[in-house]
Parts: sequence; C-alpha cells; structure tokens
Amino acid sequence: MHTLITNLNALWKVMLAGLILGAGLPLVFAVGVRFWSTGAAVTADGRVAQRNYPALAVAVVCFGLIIAAIVTGILYTAKAFIAAKFGIHLFGQA
Repeated sequence: MHTLITNLNALWKVMLAGLILGAGLPLVFAVGVRFWSTGAAVTADGRVAQRNYPALAVAVVCFGLIIAAIVTGILYTAKAFIAAKFGIHLFGQA
C-alpha cells in the first residue's frame, strides 16, 4: 500500500507539471497574442486610431512570462555545465 501511495504522489506531481508546461505555457502565449491583437484599433485607411494600453500591458506580461519560462528551462538544463565551468550553482547545490 505504501508503494501505491508513493507512486500516486509522484504521478500527480508529474501530471501537474505536464499540464502547466504542456498546456499552460501555450495558453499564456495565446492569451498574449489575443491581447496584442486588440492593443491597437486600425482605421480603414491603415492608420492607428487609438491604442489600448491595458491590453498591450497584459500582452507584454504574458510574453515576459513565456521568456522567463524559456530562460529558466535552459538554465535548469545547463545547470551542471554552468556549475562545472563557472562555479555558479543554480537551483541549489547538489
């Protein structure tokens, strides 16, 4: 029974990470694209009539979250290399 509980505990953590990274990041990117597209109203002749600054701010925050997730993932993947070459221990010392 202890093994079952341990396996189920690990399974929900993996499922949560998969949902956040597998579906959550594309969702945040899609929300950013949606708000970016509503950030400026264009007239019939192609000129910008007015800007929707709150929508643009939400889009920039969404894109910033995506960039932060990408940089964090790259640094997490390369943490052993960075520790060996530069002596910088990211994400705690192992």
